[in-house]
Amino acid sequence: MSTIKEYLTNDHRKCDEIFAKMEEGANNSLESAKELAEEFVADMERHFQMEERVMFLEFETKTGMTQGPTAMMRQEHTQMRALMQQLLEAIDAGNKEKFFGLSETLMILLQQHNMKEEQMLYTMAQQHLSAESDRIVEMMDSLIVE
Repeated sequence: MSTIKEYLTNDHRKCDEIFAKMEEGANNSLESAKELAEEFVADMERHFQMEERVMFLEFETKTGMTQGPTAMMRQEHTQMRALMQQLLEAIDAGNKEKFFGLSETLMILLQQHNMKEEQMLYTMAQQHLSAESDRIVEMMDSLIVE
């Protein structure tokens, strides 16, 4: 089984691939990007919930750090959720200019966010939670998104 860091980093890559396909599809037409945008938003929401409902809670319980990196990541998740909702609204409105402006903003935020998680938080989590790594990955993998 993979480590917490490997599992979540691989999930980042999967979401990144869908994002790239969504943008590529939008170059042709927003309609062709709609299904991919919905898939991207759903996959991102699942990723956020794996972190928020499983890994962050395990990390906070183990370390006692509730106002540190996990609090910042939750704030960024909230920002990205709002951007993703606006992205879907731009597609529904047929506003290509707004779509690409939002997707560029979201891409920058995602890249910065993922870098912080992969280089700092996931490494810290792996250090503190290595003994429980298999159990935590299994919990994330079987998570049902609400």
